[in-house]
Amino acid sequence: MTENPPDVSTTIFVGVDTHKDTHHVAYTDSLGRDLDDKEFPSTAAGHADLITWITTAGTVERIGVEGTGSYGSTLVTALHNAGLDVVDVDRPDRRSRRFHGKSDPLDARSAARAALTGKATTTPKSHDGHVEAIRFLHNARRSSIKARAEAVTQLKSMIVNAPEDIRADLRALTDAALFTACARLDATPKQPSTINAAVHSALRSVAERIQDLTTEERTLARQIKALVAEHAPQLLAQFGIGTDTAAQLLITVGDNPDRITTEAAFAHLCGVAPIQASSGRTHRHRLDRGGDRQANRALYTIAITRLRSDERTQQYRDRRLAEGKTPRDIIRCLKRAIAREVFGLLRPPHHP
Repeated sequence: MTENPPDVSTTIFVGVDTHKDTHHVAYTDSLGRDLDDKEFPSTAAGHADLITWITTAGTVERIGVEGTGSYGSTLVTALHNAGLDVVDVDRPDRRSRRFHGKSDPLDARSAARAALTGKATTTPKSHDGHVEAIRFLHNARRSSIKARAEAVTQLKSMIVNAPEDIRADLRALTDAALFTACARLDATPKQPSTINAAVHSALRSVAERIQDLTTEERTLARQIKALVAEHAPQLLAQFGIGTDTAAQLLITVGDNPDRITTEAAFAHLCGVAPIQASSGRTHRHRLDRGGDRQANRALYTIAITRLRSDERTQQYRDRRLAEGKTPRDIIRCLKRAIAREVFGLLRPPHHP
């Protein structure tokens, strides 16, 4: 750490290592020399002090922030509002940590060098619009669906091991009737004295949890549907794109879709860009296993839906099968084409 900060005319590149309670900031000059570093609290006042500190240290050319989608999301918003250029920085790889060690100042300096060298060029998502609201609701709904599925599995397992006089009345019921019947079982005192009373209490508790989670999931689904219909009706108008897949694609792109400049970049982001897998006389491409896997799943869902019900997609499948393509290759091609279509719907029109 230097005692005297550089002149305000000095061009600096800043790196930020973000955490839950604090952010560690370091900056270098245009030659990559470490100049200074400091720690700030991850609060609104801390963000203001951070911005004041770096802007008075020199002319900020670029800021590399690690963890822009988690601990650094609010900081990125504050930096954008201050008119500063921010890029997303990946954490140092294991090889670098093995040779150089790991600490907050080291990670911040590494982020500053990534911003300086151009290794980090990705514009982070903004977290202050309709898509961020959809993301919160979408994550809550996924959690409620997972918890409900676990509760249903637990309830049915309990019935299998319940006494025969209880199991006989419940084993033939459909799921909806089973949940209702278990929720209506007699309430038991705080200290059940028999095995049947304990089983009744357990079944009632799990069934009520399932009903509560069902209500919660449906409420969240309605809220997501309303937001998606308001924010991206052009997606829902396309065949095979439902509310859930549209919400996931919006979340992948973020509130600032202009950060993705080409449809090829969007295909890479979704993990559907074809990867060369040629050797010798064999010339072929394989599936891309990188990118956002949830966006990849959304594109796969759209492709399967269209293969089942869309005549034009079925004709395309038959034609490619006649050419010798495998079903897996056809789905890969379909996902790539759907990514191109979705990018045109999500990207705002360009006005020169």
